[in-house]
Amino acid sequence: MTNHDEAAAVLPLTLAWVSRHLEVGERIVRIEVLHGGITAEMRRLTIATRDGSTRDLVLRSFVDLYYLGHAEDWLHREAAALSLLTGTGVPAPGLVAVDPTAAYCEYPSLLMTHLAGRTVLDDEGVETRVPLLARQLVAIHALRPAERPKEYVTLTTADTVVIPRGADAAAWEAAIDVIRRPAPPYEGRFLHRDFQPGNVLFDVPPSRAAGAQIAGVVDWAATSWGPADLDVAHCSTNLALLHGPAWGLRFAEAYEEAGGVLAAAASERLYWQVRDALACSEEVQVVAQPWREAGRTELTTRAVEKRLDAYVTALMDWTR
Repeated sequence: MTNHDEAAAVLPLTLAWVSRHLEVGERIVRIEVLHGGITAEMRRLTIATRDGSTRDLVLRSFVDLYYLGHAEDWLHREAAALSLLTGTGVPAPGLVAVDPTAAYCEYPSLLMTHLAGRTVLDDEGVETRVPLLARQLVAIHALRPAERPKEYVTLTTADTVVIPRGADAAAWEAAIDVIRRPAPPYEGRFLHRDFQPGNVLFDVPPSRAAGAQIAGVVDWAATSWGPADLDVAHCSTNLALLHGPAWGLRFAEAYEEAGGVLAAAASERLYWQVRDALACSEEVQVVAQPWREAGRTELTTRAVEKRLDAYVTALMDWTR
């Protein structure tokens, strides 16, 4: 077995656990770190099969002390979601095995199939990808699981919002006032809860950004039951920070054009859009770092803060 680098090495108990879930005669021949994740370590395992070919699996392990307290819940959610998604037409990894309490591995872990495709975070081709993202999210929200996942959770409060330096203070205070109100009533839907370009894999033909197609949706650890508006708002915020505020505002329109249904009242839609944007204010640095590692080096923490300010201001102007 060869490693792409030393950091790719899998710890002995986890390696033995993975090996027990391979087919007879299979073995791991390559391990590679997958970058871009925030909460967990991700590795691609290349498996040599009995017929001389190879296949890939993905190993997710929660090792950071900050996230270990959530690992059991998140891995149970992801395992349930991957099982649910099998055969639905939503392109997601297949579940191979899960060890949510680290009963066999050094750390809580999940083993799943590997999907082809790659994340695409560049500005080029965004006008093609936004409708694809919208259609995919509508398909996710159409799922009706026999057993609902847990109700959605939002942690941001009016007191925890971090107003960026130099921001439009009036717009931010008005936005904060929005989330002081009780959450609007809603019709529940199956939510991905972190649906955004970093968790969507695309098949992009060479030199044809306009020919992109979605190859997979990953990171189902936060699946929840709640308003469709919340998933739409989260993707909108990410698009606004990646590509500019106009694309954040555009996504809700694209979702409806794809057949999705949002809250009827503009004030209710605003509540969810603002809530997600303000939640991002608390973790701009964490959000921006994987984007820079993926090549968007111009998206410094300060640059993303400015885009967030512009987006929040646009949301509040949009309602006036």
